[in-house]
Amino acid sequence: MAADALALERVACTPPRFSAEGDERSGTAAASRGDDIAMSGHSKWHQIRRQKGVNDAKRGALFTRLGREIVVAVREGGGGDPDANFRLRMAIQRARDANMPMDNIDRTIKRAIGGGEGTQLDELVYEGYAPGGAAIMVQAVTDNRNRTAAEIRATFSKNGGNLGEAGCVDWIFENKGVIEVAIDDHDVDELTLEVIDAGAEDVDEYSDGDETLVVYTDPSQVRAVQQALEAKKLTVTRAETQLVPKTKIDLREKEAIQALRLIDRLEELDDVMNVYTNAQIADEYVERYAG
Repeated sequence: MAADALALERVACTPPRFSAEGDERSGTAAASRGDDIAMSGHSKWHQIRRQKGVNDAKRGALFTRLGREIVVAVREGGGGDPDANFRLRMAIQRARDANMPMDNIDRTIKRAIGGGEGTQLDELVYEGYAPGGAAIMVQAVTDNRNRTAAEIRATFSKNGGNLGEAGCVDWIFENKGVIEVAIDDHDVDELTLEVIDAGAEDVDEYSDGDETLVVYTDPSQVRAVQQALEAKKLTVTRAETQLVPKTKIDLREKEAIQALRLIDRLEELDDVMNVYTNAQIADEYVERYAG
């Protein structure tokens, strides 16, 4: 592999078997239901985490991950101009959302363009299962594949999950544009009509207490829909592409809390960029875990 090459690797591991109160099931169990793409439990958890914020130590690790994402975006997305590189534009927005200083972002882009330190990075995709059989997709960016593989495998094992074979769960997910719009003082029904008028394909189910409305678009239309929403004087708090589940699996309280803990531990790893799941977790379980 060339020194500055980027590789996308799907990591094959041992397929899991899970037991829930004596009933054997897998990630493709009959418990999966529905063809909607809402993931309210996991979304609720991320809203709670953003409200809590991060301490200085975690912020430093977060900036490191975001910097890696920017480097990969420059190398893979077509250069250092965010107007011409959609992937870089999304990476910069995520960095700005995390309050990463613009000077840091600019230096990272220049370093990536120049082929200096930080460009020897590999993109890895791991597939596995959480307790209860929920599918897990992990996206990582690393300068040391062996370290990352060992850390992710150990995290799954220690938290009741298991890595699966390559391709075992990726068919459950599809790439979607995901935009969060601040509800503020808007009536939710009226806001829903506004976002659909702006080009949204679907809107996540609203729960009492939610501060944002989650909107889904075609990945290529994220920027256009974001601009249309902002033209309507609506506040867009997040706009990016994500892997969204086509089917979901309901988890009981014990399994839900175990799955949230596994996701938390995976997201704490330095090399992990994103974790996706098809777990459908009740808000009350999320709040209980967060408390």
